[in-house]
Amino acid sequence: MASVGIDAIDIWTGKLELDLAETFAPEKGEDPAKYTKGLGLYSSSLPDVYEDIVTMGANAARRLMERKDLHPQDIGRIDVATESSFDNSKPVSTYIAGCLEQVFDGDFHHANKGERKFACVSGTQSVDDAYNWIRAGRNRGRSALVIATDTALYARGDAGEATQGAGAVAMLVSEDPDLVELSPEQGYGSADETDFLKPNQQFPSVDGKRSVQVYLARMREAMEDFESVAGDIHPDDYELGPFHTPFPGMVRKAAVLAYRHIIRDTEVEDALADDIGRQPRPEAFDTEEEHLDAISEYTDRLKDTEQYRDWYERVIKPTLTISRHVGNWYTGSVHVARAGGLKWARENGRELTGKRLLVGSYGSGAQAEIHAETVQPGWTEEIADLNVDEQLNGRRGLSFEEYEQIHDVHNHAEDADVEAFTTPEREFVFDGWGRMGERKYRFVE
Repeated sequence: MASVGIDAIDIWTGKLELDLAETFAPEKGEDPAKYTKGLGLYSSSLPDVYEDIVTMGANAARRLMERKDLHPQDIGRIDVATESSFDNSKPVSTYIAGCLEQVFDGDFHHANKGERKFACVSGTQSVDDAYNWIRAGRNRGRSALVIATDTALYARGDAGEATQGAGAVAMLVSEDPDLVELSPEQGYGSADETDFLKPNQQFPSVDGKRSVQVYLARMREAMEDFESVAGDIHPDDYELGPFHTPFPGMVRKAAVLAYRHIIRDTEVEDALADDIGRQPRPEAFDTEEEHLDAISEYTDRLKDTEQYRDWYERVIKPTLTISRHVGNWYTGSVHVARAGGLKWARENGRELTGKRLLVGSYGSGAQAEIHAETVQPGWTEEIADLNVDEQLNGRRGLSFEEYEQIHDVHNHAEDADVEAFTTPEREFVFDGWGRMGERKYRFVE
């Protein structure tokens, strides 16, 4: 059977930028380092007045389809993953299909469309659905268009406000992909948790400390489950490790736990034993609490070792290069991390063809998924076509007062009348309301 994976990827970032160090921190009376060093974030992308999850998703998809010379008849399904949906019945994929039909010949009337929800992990779940659809032989030679799109806003004054972001990632899942082949092995960690939720409300309720704990616990479970089907893994097995990145500081916490798990019972653990000891095993302790305390102490020692720092610089840090400038994109964040890592590798002359990625996705509520991806020969050409630097450099910077205005525009509880800060060009825009209260869109040349 032909390999299946991600053939192409494109990104659309919100047109506005909030500088966290220069604009946000002074207004909050905070040290800029709290954001740049603590959270690992420099700026957030935000949507202009005429942007939302439909326009961003449609714009990313349109650019991908134009680059790959695709037409509606080439697409057999459109799946959208989002935490920002505005309708509990009609999926965002139908709106996006309607947008694309304005600019492409033909229609998507014979494409299956849907919307996935499981917090941030649903972007990866949608890729999984497309993979399974193709492997089942139901695609009739067609590809799947998977779009992760979100406007990740928090209530003003919320602890998560600095991690906000908005943007979309469009992915083409196909046979014989040019970018990465997906592994059939997956590992899951899932439990009924209440760390982050949006019960019929726009802005999330978040237990920040609990959310970090749940994220790390589910990732550990997913790693163990992945090994149960993929076999033992080693730090040298993977060239990059794109993780779910609500903010880079959380990835720093996850990375050392992943490394600790990966080196267990390897020559790497043996080499470190003289300096930091061996990893504590549960059978050596009378209680679980004592074992966890010992593990925590070992982890603190591990993260200061040269071996770990070298691994982090090589495998994890490159995946954060885009994320630290856009904030949290919820369903798109792990896919931004993948793109960032591959983009960094290409720009730094790192050959990845045939190499593997270890991808860690997470969604609050809570579920983590670990799978592997093998980089394909066409990856450099595909990544070269990304124009994300042009988009990031072209964003319009906001003053804090302007940030408050745009936040009100996208706050469903507010009725804000604000002029657009940028001028749309060759893109889809929100165009008002229809007769049943539906959102309408048009393409601006």
